Amino acid sequence: MTTGLVAGVCGLYQHTIMRGLARTDDRTFVSAFQAIDRAIMNAWFMIGFMGALVFTGLATVLHLAQDVRSVLPWLIVAFALYLVTFGLTMAVNVPLNEAIKAAGDPAGIADLGEVRHEFNEAKWTAYNLVRTITTAVAFGVLCWALVISGSAD
Repeated sequence: MTTGLVAGVCGLYQHTIMRGLARTDDRTFVSAFQAIDRAIMNAWFMIGFMGALVFTGLATVLHLAQDVRSVLPWLIVAFALYLVTFGLTMAVNVPLNEAIKAAGDPAGIADLGEVRHEFNEAKWTAYNLVRTITTAVAFGVLCWALVISGSAD
């Protein structure tokens, strides 16, 4: 469930939030992105984001000792895909998010166009597309593992 929720968040950013923000002026972009990034950092999001990694990893480890290991390869694939999502988030998207927030209050920024340019929307969005794909596929793989698990009885 947590992996599916994260796939939804990444997808929502990809097809709605970033597309909408791309159509705004520099002040609106910087202000809105800062506000959205501050708002997403909450317990609900973190439970999903960290939970997907922990729960998929735990499911994988717990299936190492099972007699029926037919789901193990699928769990490993899902975990690896989510690990890619997690790694990209920490290596690319979070640093870009932090940089735009560090620019400060948009009302006090002299060159909002430069802040937006330095943020690099194209890079953020490209890496988010990869995160969207990896989490969606990981969720699909986990669903398949559940189907296999149910038919293994």
